[in-house]
Amino acid sequence: MDVQKHSVHTLVFRSLKRTHDMFVSDHAKSVALDEERNPSEGGVHSMALALPPSQARHDTSRTGASVSDIHRHAGGAERSHAHSTSLMEGGGTRNSALTRKAPTMPKPQWHPPWKLFRVISGHLGWVRSIAVEPGNQWFVTGSADRTIKIWDLASGKLKLSLTGHISTVRGVAVSSRSPYLFSCGEDKQVKCWDLEYNKVIRHYHGHLSAVYDLDLHPTIDVLVTCSRDATARVWDIRTKANVHTLTGHTNTVATVRCQAAEPQIITGSHDSTIRLWDLIAGKTRVTLTNHKKSVRTLVLHPRQYTFASGSADNIKQWMFPDGNFIQNLSGHNAIINTLAVNSDGVLVSGADNGTIHMWDWRTGYNFQRIHAAVQPGSLDSESGIFACLFDHSESRLITAEADKTIKVYKEDDTATEESHPINWKPEILKRKRF
Repeated sequence: MDVQKHSVHTLVFRSLKRTHDMFVSDHAKSVALDEERNPSEGGVHSMALALPPSQARHDTSRTGASVSDIHRHAGGAERSHAHSTSLMEGGGTRNSALTRKAPTMPKPQWHPPWKLFRVISGHLGWVRSIAVEPGNQWFVTGSADRTIKIWDLASGKLKLSLTGHISTVRGVAVSSRSPYLFSCGEDKQVKCWDLEYNKVIRHYHGHLSAVYDLDLHPTIDVLVTCSRDATARVWDIRTKANVHTLTGHTNTVATVRCQAAEPQIITGSHDSTIRLWDLIAGKTRVTLTNHKKSVRTLVLHPRQYTFASGSADNIKQWMFPDGNFIQNLSGHNAIINTLAVNSDGVLVSGADNGTIHMWDWRTGYNFQRIHAAVQPGSLDSESGIFACLFDHSESRLITAEADKTIKVYKEDDTATEESHPINWKPEILKRKRF
């Protein structure tokens, strides 16, 4: 009798447990369906998309750990639900996490892919710098062959070669306020060329070492240069006076950008910092120390009050005027030499290993990767992007490369959202998992 009674109890217990498990499973499924943005997606996708954008943007590594935790605990529905709720509470929805849906990560804007349109040859050394003239009729390049060349933008034909530098030409800029071209190089020289006579009319003396970059102020007659001597210098274009010497960086200042709004000067250095400068006082306003490797390039967004910096660790986006951090763009695992952005929100990064990555500015989604073949006769090791720039119509992307060529890219007119869909959800999961 005892044995029979025990077996009956066992059967009843198992039956109750089975009923309880089914109830828990059904409840978990209904919770998951309520929280999913799209009912056809899996629970893991739903929970990954429930991460608040602020948390996901500001701390990629911490978010990566959170997503790996989701994957590790995805077996228990109730635990997963609790974990998802705790993530939402961490994002600032502590009181309303149970009453409203969690914010989802924004979907990237669709951009057509870019394809190689033209390869221009003519330089006898690495092509280090590019500038497009304000009328969008021609562009200029500076090279390690010590020459500056002017090319017709529509045809790619050489119009003019300028000689005068005695070492690599590292920076070129065309003025929108006067018929002048400015150049700087590893010979410590900064030159002003009159394009009506194709001659040097001014020199700006003062840098103690190679001059790596220069930029023109958009609204006043001021030129800013930066150098391996760890300074940036502000010059009065007409009088050639050295108005300010901007000191504070502890290593080569590799890149400089100017804008009309404050801060009017931004520099990036091999000391891994970015400095925002007060042009009137000639002093640092803010120093940004987030990067861990040399900052070789900066780009200002043409419409937003934001900018991006490129380094070997990653690309970072910032908000003016105080340099508040926005987000990391990780995945271009190389030394990033150059950045360009257009008003459509396409950010381009060019690297030392010859790769180009295309990003959606707003979401940081990497929608295209390009690695163009080097010129016939060049070594594979001569694959490198030193500079890239959109022309003023933003329909062409021009790159300056280590295989001595200039490459022109255009958007693929035949591409559609159906032929080149955004594959962003797996990319987000993958990006945060590691």
